[in-house]
Amino acid sequence: MEKKLFLLDAFALIFRAYYALVRSPRITSKGRNTNAQFGFTNTLIDLLNKQKPTHMAVCFDTDAPTERHTDFSDYKANRQETPEDILLSVPDIKRIIRGFNIPILETDGYEADDVVGTLAKQAEKAGYEVFMVTPDKDYGQLVSDRIRIYKPPYQGGDFEILGPEQVCAKWNIQRVDQVIDILGLMGDSVDNIPGIPGIGEKTAAKLLAEFDTLENVLDNADNIKGAMGEKIRKGRDLALMSKKLATIITNVPVHFHEEDFSVREMDKEALRTVFGELEFRTLGRRILGEELDIPETDRKPSSRTFSDSR
Repeated sequence: MEKKLFLLDAFALIFRAYYALVRSPRITSKGRNTNAQFGFTNTLIDLLNKQKPTHMAVCFDTDAPTERHTDFSDYKANRQETPEDILLSVPDIKRIIRGFNIPILETDGYEADDVVGTLAKQAEKAGYEVFMVTPDKDYGQLVSDRIRIYKPPYQGGDFEILGPEQVCAKWNIQRVDQVIDILGLMGDSVDNIPGIPGIGEKTAAKLLAEFDTLENVLDNADNIKGAMGEKIRKGRDLALMSKKLATIITNVPVHFHEEDFSVREMDKEALRTVFGELEFRTLGRRILGEELDIPETDRKPSSRTFSDSR
């Protein structure tokens, strides 16, 4: 049997689930917004039912600062404050994950990206097919013949699986390790990584096509004519720092133990409890095969659901 490990970037999926329903939210009889809990659970169920992973884990960020924040105090500083509904959803989502007997991993000083990257590389060496479940493009730097990005379906679309060929085509680069070079040159507005001011994605790709690496681009700045050469000379330090910020760490102190990550039978009692609290009638029936004892109310959930109606 083929060994398939799915590693989920929790917060990337939680935010995605929340905002997918933000215009027609799911509200319980007690006034709780359950967009994030509902969407994340549907993503989890779709993966288990359709992709048939043999092993799985969910990776979270922690509140502790990372080396990236130490290196660059404005790292991710442009992000809006997390909505309270998302913050309140996290304990519920962790209970749901535990109800499926799926391990949760989080390590102070590192982001979920780093935990996923470390586990992916370890599992690859152990002969696994690894799928990193995330919509984030930065993960492209980790992709190999056995490690791929799995982008879940969004608002009626289909899922995508990105291997080396797809990642290189997306960025117009020759190798996946150039993802961090292109991010070092152009920056990343999502994470507030500066890059070199005035250099965008197309220019960055052209520079890498000619000089191969960010370091070679910087070393050849004097040979690049006009304003572009001047931008590169002035932006040298920013570019080097940006590349470091964009590099996913793959030596986090976590370990891939096969037996701990095996997909197991769900804890129906635990899921029955949390689904009841969240008033997930249809999900409860779909997943547990039974009707949940939830009082009917006049408040109707949104008709816009993920795969609940499929």
